[in-house]
Amino acid sequence: MTAMRPRRSVLYMPGSNARAIEKAKALPADTIILDLEDSVAPEAKAEARNQVATAVRAGCFGAREVVVRVNGPDTPWAEDDLAAAIAAGPDAILLPKVSDPGAIRAAEARLTAAGASDRIRLWAMIETPLAILRLDAIAAAASGPGARLACLVLGTNDLAKDTRARMVPGRWTMLPWLLTALAAARANGLDAIDGVYSDLSDADGFRAECEQGRDIGFDGKTLIHPNQIAAANEAFAPSPAEIEAARGIIAAFERPENAGRGVISLDGRMVERLHAEMAARTVAVAESIAGRM
Repeated sequence: MTAMRPRRSVLYMPGSNARAIEKAKALPADTIILDLEDSVAPEAKAEARNQVATAVRAGCFGAREVVVRVNGPDTPWAEDDLAAAIAAGPDAILLPKVSDPGAIRAAEARLTAAGASDRIRLWAMIETPLAILRLDAIAAAASGPGARLACLVLGTNDLAKDTRARMVPGRWTMLPWLLTALAAARANGLDAIDGVYSDLSDADGFRAECEQGRDIGFDGKTLIHPNQIAAANEAFAPSPAEIEAARGIIAAFERPENAGRGVISLDGRMVERLHAEMAARTVAVAESIAGRM
């Protein structure tokens, strides 16, 4: 298995804040989302757009993945945002409030018409009740000619607002939606990023939610402050014990006597070939993270 791009920590940075954008170039986050939507006031949209486009073109973000979140198609800033983002050439463009695959196809058409590089991917925010009901169709937009969809991002605060669900410890009110989004992403070969944790004073609660997201299967978590990066990076990375165990499983299946076997005995337990595939992914993630150091 080839190395993959880690997305443990996905930090939103307001596009209107030049100091924050500059600071992002030195932060240990895997991904930086330069935001033109929620964090930018209406009167600052145009300036933020220009500032973000300039920063993306200038680069200097190192190994960090750079994503631009544009405003939604029902806003007066959408067309200019998308045009500026395409011209700047980030790693991905994050589309907000995606409720059907049409929004993704429309953005793909704009990218194609502009002759944009194939490397520019699309990410989709899943943050409306309608998006939850249409998750299969949205995630399936990752297939077909010209498909660019690479990642689903959960907008849990917006989901809470629109459904009136309460944000409670353990998030049992949202688990069905989180799990459905994760299943839709995996069924279509997509990454999936968990929603934000808004209480910056509750480090223990944040860490617990990171661990929950990891255990559900998310690739990482969206963040609202640099202070959250370290905990997210730790939670969504394989531990040394997990890496050691994974290497042991891989080595066991590579022994000549186990060639072609679907099940083997290792350290007193039965291990299937699928566990070797899971182990290979664990090692690939660990090596990808190590390569960023």
